[in-house]
Amino acid sequence: MNKLGTRSTHVLFSKSFFLIFFISIVAFTFGSGCIKNFEEESYYNIRDMDISADRTGAAFIDLNVTTYVEKVQGDSAKNTSLLLKAYSRQSGLLETQKKIEIGALKKGETKSVSQVLTLPKAGGYDLQGVLFEDNVQKGNGKIKVYNLDALPADVQETGLGIPEMDFRVKKVEGGKVLVESDIYLTNEGRETSKDFRMLVKVREMDAGLLADKIWTRTGEIKPEATIIQTVNLTMPDQYNYIVEVLIWNNDTIVERGEGYIQLSPIVEVKEKNTTQAREIQTSEFENVVEREMIPEEESMAEKESAPGFSLSLSAILLCSAAILRRRFA
Repeated sequence: MNKLGTRSTHVLFSKSFFLIFFISIVAFTFGSGCIKNFEEESYYNIRDMDISADRTGAAFIDLNVTTYVEKVQGDSAKNTSLLLKAYSRQSGLLETQKKIEIGALKKGETKSVSQVLTLPKAGGYDLQGVLFEDNVQKGNGKIKVYNLDALPADVQETGLGIPEMDFRVKKVEGGKVLVESDIYLTNEGRETSKDFRMLVKVREMDAGLLADKIWTRTGEIKPEATIIQTVNLTMPDQYNYIVEVLIWNNDTIVERGEGYIQLSPIVEVKEKNTTQAREIQTSEFENVVEREMIPEEESMAEKESAPGFSLSLSAILLCSAAILRRRFA
């Protein structure tokens, strides 16, 4: 009887020990986060990449790269991003790169992402898209482009703008007005512009009749530089005009701008709720003298040679005064 009781006690003790051990293992597994290993890992695929030229200049090209990203597997909703790199096929060096956030993708979802890379129009490039999920690389795709330097520049792309115009009366005679027109031309491109043909016309505002026109040239303009081209236009007095500037590339107008000359402006008469033409004495604006721009070097020289004592002369005079004061004290 005692042996049977002792044996039952041992069996009960063993079962209790294994139960406590099992509970400890389960608690350790949950507490240490090992249960996370059972989550489905995310897998992505870059299915395709498309390339098109948004803008083709003389020296640079803007490539629009569309990447199609597919989430093949994974239940977690984590943010993804795409890093697009461009390597020169000639040197193998990294030319430029751009990163864009995609966001969270669902399992089986495909999303298209477009990025624009500005590259020198020289030879070809290897384009590589690298996909990240929470800064962990998950996939990549590649595509190649060739012979970009053989692509012709866009006809409409000049980089030139006409931000402003100034008008000055040079002469009034026989009911005609000679107006000096300063046309500001700014090169907003990334390379020196070509010397384009430029047509300047002055047209009466109401009737649309052409009063005068003249052909000239823009000249070559460096990047981010502004120059002034001046033309003289003749028109009848006491009318309002539109000055049109048209820049031509061969037989195509590639840029235009407008300015206004009002020699007979319309003003509102509030007391009578009507409008009337205001008479302008055009001759009063005739032969306005324009001061020439002084170069910065000459301006500094004038300041240095201004009247007055120099610093060294002032020091000598102070020392002399002190010596004379001690001598006669």
